[in-house]
Amino acid sequence: MTRLETISIDPSQTLLEKAEALGPLFAARAEEADEDAFVAQNFADLKAAGFLEAGVPVELGGGGADIPELSLMLRTLARHCGSTALALAMHTHQVAIPAWRWRHQQVAAVEPLLKRVAAERLVLVSTGGADWVGGSGEAVPVEDGYRIHARKAFSSASPVGDLLMTGAVLKGDETGPGEVLHFAVPLASPQVQVLDTWRALGMRGTGSHDVLIDGHVVPAGAVSLRRRAGEWHPMFQVVATIAFPLIYSAYLGVAEAARDIAVALAARKPTPHTITAVGRLDTELMAARLAVGGMLAVVAENAPSADTVNRIMMGRTLAARHALAVGELALEAAGGAGFHRKAGLERRFRDLQGARFHPMQPGPQAEYTGRMALGMPVERVF
Repeated sequence: MTRLETISIDPSQTLLEKAEALGPLFAARAEEADEDAFVAQNFADLKAAGFLEAGVPVELGGGGADIPELSLMLRTLARHCGSTALALAMHTHQVAIPAWRWRHQQVAAVEPLLKRVAAERLVLVSTGGADWVGGSGEAVPVEDGYRIHARKAFSSASPVGDLLMTGAVLKGDETGPGEVLHFAVPLASPQVQVLDTWRALGMRGTGSHDVLIDGHVVPAGAVSLRRRAGEWHPMFQVVATIAFPLIYSAYLGVAEAARDIAVALAARKPTPHTITAVGRLDTELMAARLAVGGMLAVVAENAPSADTVNRIMMGRTLAARHALAVGELALEAAGGAGFHRKAGLERRFRDLQGARFHPMQPGPQAEYTGRMALGMPVERVF
């Protein structure tokens, strides 16, 4: 990425003020990042400005931002560069989850990780949909630990990552399905390789490459969670409840940027058709905002459960549906001018397509919701 002048951020500024200050700089770099270049310079600026530790409790050395503040941070950055916001969201939710557990469940075991994020400004890499409830990869027992063989897709920010927050499946026998083991793997390990695979429709600057783990040994004491493979665990209810409002805040910000571009283009020569298209566009955007707001309201209950997963995932489906509709209507309202790349609208349209692919996609979500309504088990629906 071509070096563009950075700016000085006042440490006394709020998280939102910092995001608003960096946004125009990130926007100036966004076109180049759209050519499959990871937003490394943006991440360096985020690191220098304290964004990586923003969600760590103040008592542990961090910024102490709560989930609504983190959501607004991501939404604001996404208006300028969707790739930067989404890649940061993947790190941010990996910080917000242990921070929530420390704050609301008094889980002391997460303190070392949170303190390291704050002190060392570590980048945590989430390994995406492949590590959803079903798990992926193989854990082979060895003396005092497990040898890991896995290929992890959608590993956003992997080019600058420090710790891969991941897991692998320890096979069971004929009497059981086995377990998923959760652990962190240093990306600097000789047995870990970031593969140059990220060539995507949208969110091209996220650096969401595949990561190959070929024989890295995780000590037994470094396994943070063991759970039955292929079914929900209370910890995953925490993950689902907290992570997705943050992830979809980034898509909401992209939708808001698409709306603003389209309205500016439509205003040049409004017609009855474009006026109506803008009205439909703003209606869809309101629905996306309400969906994300509804998810944040669920988080505020501080009581993750199968029920909160259900409501979060309904919100995720609605946020994606309406954000995607914003992208389509933005092109319609903008007319031919929006088809030119220089307008910035087609990039936002492509970035929004990523909202389709995060768990739970509409099919599993509808089954989960239907089973909840009918009083049926949901443990294996994901």
